[in-house]
Amino acid sequence: MEPLYKPDGVEQRWQQTWENEGLYAAGAGRRRDESYVIAIPPPNVTGSLHMGHALNGALQDVLVRWHRMMGYDTLWQPGYDHAGIATQNVVEKQLVAEGTSRQELGRDAFLERTWEWLDATGKTIFEQLRRLGASVDYSRERFTMDDAYIGAVMTFFTRLWDRGWIYRANRIVNWCPFHETAISDLEVMHEDMDDTLTYARYPFADGSGSITIATVRPATILADVAIAVHPDDERYRDAIGKEVVVPVVGRLVPVIADARAEPSFGSGALKITPGHDPLDFEIGRDHDLPQLSVIGLDGRMSEAAGADFAGLDQREADERVIAWLKEHDQLEKREHYRHAVGTCERCHTRIEPLVSLQWWCRMDELARPAIEALQDRRVQYHPESQHRFAIQSLEDAPDWCISRQLWWGHQLPIWYCADGHATSAWPAPDACAECGSAELERDPDVLDTWFSSALWPFATLGWPEATDEMARYYPGNVNSTAREIIRLWENRMIFSGLFLLGELPFTDVIIHSTVLAPDGRRMSKSLGTGIDPIEPIEEYGADATRYGLLKISSTQDVRFSYGAIEEGRKLSNKLWNVARLIITAAGPQAAAALRPRDLEERWILARLDATRAEVEGCWRRFDFSASAGALYHVTFDDFCDWYAEAIKARLYDVDADGAATALAALERLLALLHPVLPHVTEEIWQNLPSRSTRLIVSPWPEPDNAFAADLHALDRVQEAAQTFRRSGVQVELASDDERRIFAAVVRPDRAKANGDAAAERARLQKEIARGEGMLANAKFVDNAPPQLVEAEREKLARYRRELDALPS
Repeated sequence: MEPLYKPDGVEQRWQQTWENEGLYAAGAGRRRDESYVIAIPPPNVTGSLHMGHALNGALQDVLVRWHRMMGYDTLWQPGYDHAGIATQNVVEKQLVAEGTSRQELGRDAFLERTWEWLDATGKTIFEQLRRLGASVDYSRERFTMDDAYIGAVMTFFTRLWDRGWIYRANRIVNWCPFHETAISDLEVMHEDMDDTLTYARYPFADGSGSITIATVRPATILADVAIAVHPDDERYRDAIGKEVVVPVVGRLVPVIADARAEPSFGSGALKITPGHDPLDFEIGRDHDLPQLSVIGLDGRMSEAAGADFAGLDQREADERVIAWLKEHDQLEKREHYRHAVGTCERCHTRIEPLVSLQWWCRMDELARPAIEALQDRRVQYHPESQHRFAIQSLEDAPDWCISRQLWWGHQLPIWYCADGHATSAWPAPDACAECGSAELERDPDVLDTWFSSALWPFATLGWPEATDEMARYYPGNVNSTAREIIRLWENRMIFSGLFLLGELPFTDVIIHSTVLAPDGRRMSKSLGTGIDPIEPIEEYGADATRYGLLKISSTQDVRFSYGAIEEGRKLSNKLWNVARLIITAAGPQAAAALRPRDLEERWILARLDATRAEVEGCWRRFDFSASAGALYHVTFDDFCDWYAEAIKARLYDVDADGAATALAALERLLALLHPVLPHVTEEIWQNLPSRSTRLIVSPWPEPDNAFAADLHALDRVQEAAQTFRRSGVQVELASDDERRIFAAVVRPDRAKANGDAAAERARLQKEIARGEGMLANAKFVDNAPPQLVEAEREKLARYRRELDALPS
């Protein structure tokens, strides 16, 4: 073994070896009938690895490698999402740079150009996941635009159609004027912007005065159909039921009472414009108000706005409306207003809430079985707060807008005849289902990207065909993702699996933390706060990066920490050094065997088994940070700083039993660490004497309580070491073994001065008094987190033991 461990080269070699030898493949290392399946959240085909991908990949890989070592038939299914608007946006930008556009190319040529670009430069993220050491079955890569996958999507649509759950209607949507399509909530970014709140007076039609409204969009006054006030707002009680005159257009509209009018906003009176605001749309629908629209699909004022406004951009229209208000003495005031404004995440154009003719999927009956499954805990979100949110988001789910006015994506399986009849079928129908006409034209819209990704856990296995893979790997076990797509993806996979197959696609959903920049801001290239995970991988290695990400993982958002990654590098180096010591001392002919003679040997074997149980518990409840801490402690502190130091003399003396036991203990440690630090552990494993297997498919350590009685055998010695290192005071130990281990590890003979026992006693008495005071405080015990209270109890007990052990 090299004197120093250098991950560069070693990690790439093992990634290639594991993959070439088929050890990432489904079923590799299988020794039992049960399967364990995770379908990786399909990244955008245009995407590259970001820190969220890296964290999610690391924690999924821990689970996959652990279950592979336990002998499960393990499948980690990879693939890409076609990412409708994201992919189309990239290709459109290229065309603009070339002086052309998709409209000039036409649909067929544009789609051909998109496929050419994907073949040349797309699908890069899995090469980056290889750098992370993700043991995905790369041979099974799927794409949501594969021919077979398209068939699955079309089948899903037609089955919803046959149930009567698909319909077409004019409803309000998030409209991107640049891309000229409806987009999902996830594709809307909310940015804080400085705006101006305009207060305008609307005169009562009976001449009895006026009512004032506040708006940041004066141009939409042209489409007002009512004024709403809160029914309990005393200021406007007498106005309810009256009519007012809308400025500029002179339209008479009613004053209505609605509890959704917010008395504290502006004047407390809300202009109702159902054609241009989601809340107004809901209020208008409940009060049977008309839906007027004065803004076109391009974001400019439409013909419906009138000759004086048609063709203007909204800023110009705002200015004309404000000028009219001033001229007619109906402008009360204008004031600064900062608020969140929805913009398209791709082009950053301000989103227009517009009423648009779209295809919708009814959600009431589709969502009900999923709600019941969540309520019954047949599928569980982790942490619990996200489980509650998942249920609520399904209960509150509006009907799903499934159509998009894009060219790249799954074109709707709907055909129209000349009489306007709509037929949905797959494969494509030969004739209209209503009139039999053979002259059919396909709907040009494509499906929402989330419609196709909702099928991911089973369309990747060959559904709707009854394949052997479906029988073997569905349903799966775990899904893991970020919280912002719970309702957009996770819940949709759940209700799609129940609707199409009658079974849940998985039993557990991990909602991992969002990794923030070190200063607490969100990671963003535009803000200069983004960190490419390939950078720490190149500097520190994949193992260290994985460890660092797992160490900082939490149920809350976390700040990225190079310190945690540096800790991972130190752990790898420490492991390498202790393994080199043991392997070199044992020699090439040694064989691993448990032949413990001394206390420290029985103790480390007990500690390794206890850590196995602790880590298994952590991973079963998806607490990856705690598992990283446990593995660090057993490696750095127990194995290296105590056990290896205590047996070093025996290793140097070529003690066969000591070497055999050390090799066996090292084997167990490497197996425990492998899911987190796969590369360095495999490299060490292959340096062990007589290796004929790969660690990646070697058995996970079995429970072994043979040495459990010695689990705490070194507690007194370790506390004595703490006291000595802190104060220089030596305490009396109870046995020759304890004194021998203390001398070997602590080396008290090298101390340059005796400690002050009186000062140490005073310090401990002060700590004990502080701890007793805290635990006597009922407010602290009742209100502090339970783990904090327990930590204080443990510290108090330790201080008392240390005080009792001091020489009198």
